Amino acid sequence: MLIILFHFFLVSSAAAVALHPPDGCQPTSCKRGGPSVRFPFRLKGLQPDHCGYSISGFNLTCNNDHNTVLELPQSVKLLVKRIDYKNQRIRVYAEDGCLQNQLQNLRLSLSPFNLSSGPDYDRQPGNMTLTFVQGVKTKLLISGLSVSGFFLVMSLSVLLWMHYLRKKEKDAERKIEQFLEDYKALKPSRYSYADIKRITFQFKEKLGQGGYGTVFKGTLSNDVSVAVKVLNNFKGNGEEFINEVGSMGRIHHVNVTRLVSFCADGYNRALVYEYLPNESLEKFIFGDKGVDRPFGWEKLHEIALGIAKGIEYLHQGCEQRILHFDIKPHNILLDENFNPKISDFGLAKLCSKEQSAVSMTAARGTMGYIAPEVLSRNFGSVSYKSDVYSFGMLLLEMVGGRKNIDVKVENVSQVYFPEWVYNRLDKGEELGIRTEDEEHDKIANKLTIVGLWCIQWYPVDRPSMKSVVQMLEGEVENLTVPPNPFASKEEMKAKMPINRELPTISE
Repeated sequence: MLIILFHFFLVSSAAAVALHPPDGCQPTSCKRGGPSVRFPFRLKGLQPDHCGYSISGFNLTCNNDHNTVLELPQSVKLLVKRIDYKNQRIRVYAEDGCLQNQLQNLRLSLSPFNLSSGPDYDRQPGNMTLTFVQGVKTKLLISGLSVSGFFLVMSLSVLLWMHYLRKKEKDAERKIEQFLEDYKALKPSRYSYADIKRITFQFKEKLGQGGYGTVFKGTLSNDVSVAVKVLNNFKGNGEEFINEVGSMGRIHHVNVTRLVSFCADGYNRALVYEYLPNESLEKFIFGDKGVDRPFGWEKLHEIALGIAKGIEYLHQGCEQRILHFDIKPHNILLDENFNPKISDFGLAKLCSKEQSAVSMTAARGTMGYIAPEVLSRNFGSVSYKSDVYSFGMLLLEMVGGRKNIDVKVENVSQVYFPEWVYNRLDKGEELGIRTEDEEHDKIANKLTIVGLWCIQWYPVDRPSMKSVVQMLEGEVENLTVPPNPFASKEEMKAKMPINRELPTISE
């Protein structure tokens, strides 16, 4: 409908031009009393080009005698006696009086005029009246159709462009709405205990159990699976719940588990996380003997790097530094693509990035992963370097495919895997780890060296997580074997070179 109206407007405008002269074009004549010349005619030299039609026949001239001359095809020149604009007729005659000779040369079909029939022509054969109505209409129609056709195409283009912009706008609106919905889900919301029972179907499917609670599988209203951790209401004073919500509510990282919602309904407390189908890393590195992992050394390296990036984010990526204090395979969950996500922030502590040490009234963490300074301040202050130690122990377990302390091994010297693997590395021996090719050997060596750097007894000797990420992303040839983490303090001082630096830049 818009295009039809626009087309009608163009044609109407063109017709209006034929009836009303353009602005700035005043009627004129070759001499006083001569025929008045105005649109659609114009006098050459006396009126601008836009005052009349540009086609042959409408451009009149003045001769030496100041007569108005009409020039037609085949060099036919007639003098204009009168122009009847109302009836769209022009009265002409031959300058030499021989109109018949001129008519022999004239082919009106090549001009914009038609010969008028009527009593005027019959009574006065020396004069002739021509009508220019057909010529004007033809030109007008052609011009109108051309212009309207052009604008018709333009209108269609504009409409298509408007449709495209509107669609783009709608897509943007949908994208924003989706983002707002996702953001609403990202921001932890508060559930009632009745909600918790509903989404877990009355605690139907149990996923696991730990010291602080039991984890059940649940489903939200939009069919999104979640893991619901119902906390033991008889253990602790709610510190774990506060730590979890306080720290995870501000975390948004691909390698950290997302807290969807929580419940604090009287004595009933629960935490609702995103559901990760492949459970924990512990399942794959401490599996039954002889059972192969579902991923190779390349993926193991990716997992190690992902965990390192997640810890680095906790230490540097948030407004406040988050110290996890319980990095271990059980707290590393894997999604459908075996991408790692750090979970369980029940023991976490928040501190400013400028704070070099944190106070702690009692040791926290899991034996075998706890940094020495957490157990005894004789080794240094508790800080983010405590998480680095835990990561190093986790890394060595990933390499060995076993617990670091394993009393079930046949060789007594292998009971404590980190020390055993360091001695082999220090002597330049093969690590004794099953790999398929040289590239896998390099990955195993890299993970081992980085792990040993991380478990240095004294926090000052450990790299930051930023340096750990750099080491894992670099080439194994660029890494140096660290000092023996298991030597006595005196032995370490004797072996330690002066001004020894870590293998990569620290923070």
